[in-house]
Amino acid sequence: MDAIVKDSAPEAAGGEGYAQVQKIKTVGVIGAGQMGNGIAHVSALAGYDVFLNDLKKEAVEQALETMSHNMDRQVSKGLISQDDKDAALARVKYAKDLKALGNCDLVIEAATEEEDIKRKIFVDLCPVLKPEASIASNTSSLSITRLASVTDRPERFIGMHFMNPVPVMELVELIRGIATEDETFTATRAFVASLNKTIAVSEDFPAFIVNRILLPMINEAVYTLYEGVGTVDAIDKAMRLGAHHPMGPLELADFIGLDTCLSVMQVLYEGLADSKYRPCPLLVKYVEAGWLGRKSQRGFYDYRGDTPVPTR
Repeated sequence: MDAIVKDSAPEAAGGEGYAQVQKIKTVGVIGAGQMGNGIAHVSALAGYDVFLNDLKKEAVEQALETMSHNMDRQVSKGLISQDDKDAALARVKYAKDLKALGNCDLVIEAATEEEDIKRKIFVDLCPVLKPEASIASNTSSLSITRLASVTDRPERFIGMHFMNPVPVMELVELIRGIATEDETFTATRAFVASLNKTIAVSEDFPAFIVNRILLPMINEAVYTLYEGVGTVDAIDKAMRLGAHHPMGPLELADFIGLDTCLSVMQVLYEGLADSKYRPCPLLVKYVEAGWLGRKSQRGFYDYRGDTPVPTR
């Protein structure tokens, strides 16, 4: 199977897979944060009814505001019409608890990148789902096989890793667990294609493809700062202008979230047992301080003023 798959419509998946994606009409999304609201956004625009769940109703209300703002930008660029926006937002409903996801055909988990939290969600979710429903995890690094093992349907469990920001980024990594059936993979591939995304198929190894390559680069940039080779500004400027990266690695780390960066590096370090993946002590220190990047207003940059200022 090709590692990169681009399907322009659900029909491209063909046969039984297309028949299954035809049945996917209602999508549940667990987690209304940056990733969850983006997944809800693209799913609703593609015509799916979406039930968005979070521990706090306020998080869902904020997610709807974010979706509306992001869709306004798409309207201004001529990517969608105002009618498209209005119809999509009308398709997104608040799910006050996991029971409200009981009639969903597909549930996508987009909670925080902590395995214990995700496992508990799946344990609580399975009893309320209909037997034919599938589950996908948006994990960026954790074992799909291990997550699937706590469910009652490992054959209908798959990794569906969207890139951030979801409405803008074209790629979705698909990861099969050891028990994932062909029908689940085919139907999921067709679903992702219906969102107008490009698919990269990854084996179930720690951090998959994108983060296996990206996060060690970010970690090395933090080591470069830690060892005094360059300042925050110099490191980011060097990679923007010297390697033509759209964002410097430390700026990107702040955008991703330093806690997420650390979690992925810990998964790589523990899962592959190679010292080259050891998280930089400075990254650990920032996370311990609660300096997590943009979401906490401080990371490698301080975002509390009008212009971000390097913190080192």
